Amino acid sequence: MHRLSRAEARQVAVRAQLLDAPRPTDLLAVAEQLTLLQIDPTAAVAPSADLVAWSRLGRAYHPDDLRRALEHDRTLWEFNALVRPMADLRLYLAGMAQWPSREQPRAWLTANESFRRDVLARLADAGPLTSRDVPDTSVVPWTSTGWTNDRNVTQLLEFLAMRGEVAIAGRRGRQRLFDLAERVHPPGTPVVPLEEARRERRERRLRSLGIVRATYPGPPNELEPVGDAGEEAVVEGVPGTWRVDPAQLGRPFEGRTALLSPFDRLVHDRTRLADLFGFEYVLEMYKPKAARRWGYFALPVLSGDRLVGKVDATTDRKAGVLRVDAVHEDVPLDAEARGAVGAELADLATWLGLELGGAAVPH
Repeated sequence: MHRLSRAEARQVAVRAQLLDAPRPTDLLAVAEQLTLLQIDPTAAVAPSADLVAWSRLGRAYHPDDLRRALEHDRTLWEFNALVRPMADLRLYLAGMAQWPSREQPRAWLTANESFRRDVLARLADAGPLTSRDVPDTSVVPWTSTGWTNDRNVTQLLEFLAMRGEVAIAGRRGRQRLFDLAERVHPPGTPVVPLEEARRERRERRLRSLGIVRATYPGPPNELEPVGDAGEEAVVEGVPGTWRVDPAQLGRPFEGRTALLSPFDRLVHDRTRLADLFGFEYVLEMYKPKAARRWGYFALPVLSGDRLVGKVDATTDRKAGVLRVDAVHEDVPLDAEARGAVGAELADLATWLGLELGGAAVPH
């Protein structure tokens, strides 16, 4: 049983997410440590996957690096709205072969076997294609109370990707390009047996987070608690036990200032945020403007091993400005900390190719 102070636990979490100093220098190495970059279409500042990469790599990162890794080098792959290292494909193939486990998609795929064959044949002949390029020859429409109702082509392509029959080969604007998986996935990728793969995924997930509750399920498209991965730990002043990556213990820590995406893995677990960082955060883009405390897409601010505030900033491409409307200080920032936040905002603006402006730019 490891016994950690809150500061030690925070440092483990920050270091595991590559948010300490010095910065990493390689996108693939970042993806391999984090295990995933979440894709989200919201780009109030920048798309989340790009913002997460920038938070680690700084101006050495360019969005073209991600596109090249996904579409040309094939060192990364897009699966279930997450970007993952292609080297991890082996850990998902066994699960793909058994998908789906739920009755509704299984019955719908069975009823639409001719539709499936039509789509695979069209991709074989003309792929890669967007969903708009594929005719709907479904026999039974997909029914849902949500936005997917009767979106038969999109649903089938999603399902075939989950089964490993097709894969996302790239994007045309925001539209995904689908192709036969054999043209996207490296040939000869070994299939790790399902239980062994799940065990390794749990271990890799813990290494990426550093310290986490054993039962925390993760985001909706991951849902994989770390279980018994790593070793047991308690944190001073926090009830209950944790799982910790022992490789992170006893290491020196050098902090830095970082601006984070609202989808960043450091802040995704809101209960861990409160327990270890004493930090409250809610993504307010879904709230009416009048009900927001921090802003539509407020960026959490990391200073060393503490989360100290939120920056309300938006990208105004038409005006050529990264506009800072507010810097919300959870704890009072001294001149040095405020200057470090200002420097990060200036770096972010330069990376975006914009001027830094707004009434609340720190000086």
